[in-house]
Amino acid sequence: MGYKTFVSAIDIAKEIMKKYIKSGYIALDCTVGNGNDTILLAHLVGKEGKVYGFDIQSIAIEITKEKLMKQGLEDRVILINDSHEFIDKYILQKLDFVIYNLGYLPKGNKQIITKAASTLASLKKALSLLKNNGLILVTCYTGHKGGIEEWLAVKNYFESLDQKEFNVLEFNFINQKNNPPILYGVEKKDRRV
Repeated sequence: MGYKTFVSAIDIAKEIMKKYIKSGYIALDCTVGNGNDTILLAHLVGKEGKVYGFDIQSIAIEITKEKLMKQGLEDRVILINDSHEFIDKYILQKLDFVIYNLGYLPKGNKQIITKAASTLASLKKALSLLKNNGLILVTCYTGHKGGIEEWLAVKNYFESLDQKEFNVLEFNFINQKNNPPILYGVEKKDRRV
């Protein structure tokens, strides 16, 4: 018999997305990869919403574009073949939701990875683009070369955020082997309240 609730960081992130995202929301997938989060976001934001998707690998963009077209969702997604550190060059509107899956493209070249410097630059820009009460989810992977350094940079940055402006949650399986992913949730507080 398997686990039912605490399955994986990825499944928990998907459940948060399903509960939080509403039709008409503007969402950003900073690491498109094989397109799974992008497609889920496209379904969740509906016809009135919009999803931006970034990836530095053109193969990731192509895979995702194909999947979107098969499901008739391409009209609500803007795919951008560039580093997520440049989101502010492409996105001028405020965002309701942002997601990152750090590391490398599953079943892709494991030498091409996200890196601490560009991820931190992207996170800072994403937080400034986030609406009040908006959410950011970040899944960090530590089992590959460079993964621990990036995770520590993300963790340290999130720990430095002012609690009057942000709530930050760390979801980490502390009794599992083989470097399970670590999920962070960041909520931008509504300072008008």
